[in-house]
Amino acid sequence: MKELIELVDKHLDEYISVIYPEDIFKAMKYTLSLPGKRLRPVMCLETARILGAEFEKAMPCACAIEMLHVQSLIHDDLPCMDNDDFRRGKPSNHKVFGEAIAVLAGDALISFAPQLIIEKSVGLSAEQIVRLLHEYTYFAGAYGLIAGQVVDIESEGGKFVKSPAETLNFIHLNKTAVLFRLALRCGAIIANAEESVINEFDDFAKKFGLAFQIYDDIMDEISSFEEMGKTIGKDKLSGKLTYVSLYGLDEAKDKFNHLIQECHGIMSKYESRIFDEILDKLKHRIGSR
Repeated sequence: MKELIELVDKHLDEYISVIYPEDIFKAMKYTLSLPGKRLRPVMCLETARILGAEFEKAMPCACAIEMLHVQSLIHDDLPCMDNDDFRRGKPSNHKVFGEAIAVLAGDALISFAPQLIIEKSVGLSAEQIVRLLHEYTYFAGAYGLIAGQVVDIESEGGKFVKSPAETLNFIHLNKTAVLFRLALRCGAIIANAEESVINEFDDFAKKFGLAFQIYDDIMDEISSFEEMGKTIGKDKLSGKLTYVSLYGLDEAKDKFNHLIQECHGIMSKYESRIFDEILDKLKHRIGSR
């Protein structure tokens, strides 16, 4: 896991050069280079590997997905969104570069990411690249990540078109699970996997994404700034709809542990130490409390 993170970090740094106008590239690299778990690119790379593809084939796409994720963090922290001054223990992008540059840095990362897939991918067919781009644009847009963000904002004001449970599930699947789905689906596409295998990994990603968001909701309730690197307790103060606020802490933990067990079951036949490590680390942090 550590080696893969270092490999991703190396490529992320190499892919973006700071040229004129320097502020936009510095802003893009600032949040992108903050220490992180790199779960999405690592899971993309590992999916490709266990299905028979080399890391080199998947690296541009893996890094593109991390850029999309970082874009969502930059925009999520803005005063018009979650209004958070810290990300991964450091000042948020807009606190360093100002709101205007932060918005533009996020926009730039959205468009820079598919450029990577087109320009840097090696050993992939034109059909594979087109499908990767379709997956990226679909999950990044109004059918995926943006839809989740919109409903998350609306639910904070108590606007529920659907029931609270349906609304919460929609937010989790679109705001969080969608990028894990993108990572695993792209890894499988790069490996030329059968459609049934792509769907199997997609099912894993949905369950893992839901578990990860429940994990984040729980940690927002019981963790500290030092541990999470961001402001803690803001969800409760803003009245945001979370798994803990809707179901309570104990039921949230039970649901989380059940989903992690299901994820282990799906991935067991592939014998991936990377996926086992990711699942076990999350479970240990929740289960030990």
